[in-house]
Amino acid sequence: MIRVVIAEDQQMLRGALTSLLAFETDIKVLAEVSDGQKAWDVIQSEQPDVCLLDIEIPFISGLELAEKIRNANIPSKIIIVTTFARPGYLQKAIDSQVNGYLLKDEPIDFLIESIRKVMNGERVVSMDLAATLFMKEKNPLSERETEVLRLVKDGLATREISKVLFLTKGTVRNYLSSAIQKLEAESRQQAVNIATEKGWL
Repeated sequence: MIRVVIAEDQQMLRGALTSLLAFETDIKVLAEVSDGQKAWDVIQSEQPDVCLLDIEIPFISGLELAEKIRNANIPSKIIIVTTFARPGYLQKAIDSQVNGYLLKDEPIDFLIESIRKVMNGERVVSMDLAATLFMKEKNPLSERETEVLRLVKDGLATREISKVLFLTKGTVRNYLSSAIQKLEAESRQQAVNIATEKGWL
């Protein structure tokens, strides 16, 4: 029996997945949860065979969960599901050694077959997602610029960012200016949007 945990914040989709997987005689849904923290608690206690993780769930994202699972040496297979074919996300997923990376608009049969395939040691990637690997852009942002933009995304002002990172306000502005320039953006918010869209934040 393949024991599965589903982490998906959209209730209707989560319920549908659970119901459809229940028809499979070799698959059992151990738990279906709405956020990354709940998923992490269940994964640690139950150590499921397969973790089916939405990429953008609250508290701990699917990719962050994948990293935590690998760092904790939990042997679960990981399948990331996403609405977005973003090269940056796919690269992060590959770096986190996920076993599957699927688009949400794949047929349910493809998902069920993917669960079985990863249990047999195969890696599964949606065809449309595989194509994005060839369009992969190199992230031009430095680690510090990424950090500053991430804090802007969290709603922090320059003064607050300078306190969090122990930098002067001038230095924070310099990092922001550099990031805006590299991303060919017109404002810090647009820079955040571009970096998020490309999966770099």
